[in-house]
Parts: sequence; C-alpha cells; structure tokens
Amino acid sequence: MTASVTNADFDRILAGRPLMAIFRGLGVDRSVELAHRAWELGIEAVELPIQTDADVDALAAVAEAGRAEGRLVGAGTVVSTRHVELAASAGAAFTVSPGFDADVARASAAAGLPPLPGIATPTEVQAAMALGLTWLKAFPASLLGPAWFRAMAGPFPDARFVATGGMDAGNAAAFLDAGVRTVAVGSALEDPAQLPALAALLRR
Repeated sequence: MTASVTNADFDRILAGRPLMAIFRGLGVDRSVELAHRAWELGIEAVELPIQTDADVDALAAVAEAGRAEGRLVGAGTVVSTRHVELAASAGAAFTVSPGFDADVARASAAAGLPPLPGIATPTEVQAAMALGLTWLKAFPASLLGPAWFRAMAGPFPDARFVATGGMDAGNAAAFLDAGVRTVAVGSALEDPAQLPALAALLRR
C-alpha cells in the first residue's frame, strides 16, 4: 500500500493569503530587497526557485531574513530529492514543484517541508490527492485560465489551488474569483505601477 503524505500545513501557510511572491534568479541582494517589499506590502509567503548554486544562496539569505520577521520562505522548482535536501539546508519552510512527483513529495514531507506539487490535468489532481495532498499548484495557470478552476471544483471540491505562471495584478482577481486560494506573482512586484493593485487584492 502506498504511504500517504500531507501538506495540510498550507492551511496555515497560505489560507487567507491571496498572494504569494516568487523571485527567480535575482541574486542575494535583490531577492532580499524584494522579499522585504513583499512583506511590507502584506504578502506573507515568498518562494525562491532553486536552479543554481546562486539561487540556493539567495534562498538561504531570504529565509534568514524571513525568520527574523516571522515570515515563511519556500523553495521553488524542486524537481528532485537532491533539491529537497538543498531546500532544507537553506532553511526553507516548504517546497514548490512545477509538476507532480510522488517521490519528491514524500521526501519533502519527510524533511518537514510541506510539498506543493504542480498539476495541470484532472489525472494529476486525482493522483496528488490520492497521495494525501490537498494544496496543489496549477501551472501554467495563465494558459489553463479561470474556467479550468471552476471545472475542477466539481470533481475535486476539497482541492485547494495555487495559481502560478503568468499571474499579475491585471489577471489575479479573475483567478481568485474562480476559486483559486492563492495567486503567485513574480515580476509584478518589480513594477511600481502594479503595487497599488496588488495591495488592493490583499484587502479583498
């Protein structure tokens, strides 16, 4: 029998938080700067994809800054058990993956890091939920569209979706209105013109 895992900790990490920030490949200083901008805006959760050694260094720096302020920082683009080890050693609080890999999810949970697997089809949603995972990252969300989430609510009413990929202040509201729990934004936080709209989403 396949051992189940859980990522119910996202009920605490993301519930009631409509936005999550993603900072990819920006280096230590810029990542820390933008993380503080996100926290000041009211975006509690921050994710840093780890695809290079420099990314791991940036994750460690932002995770340290987050601990000082009581914020949780996750590792993104976690596609192997080695990535799980790097995320844990850098002080990440959770992992995020672009796809669904049961072995990666199990390794992450075993390391004490709730896994947020990526999905894009009903088959993947069903497989992830069968493993015990209720919080799921829909990627690429902008290509799936808001209607996809409404359709998934029928067969999978207990699934809690995080929309990632192509999200910004212009389209985030449509996804939240479709039932998405959290929208992950990246470059939008570097655009001063989008900051007021993002702040308004946080007040919904």
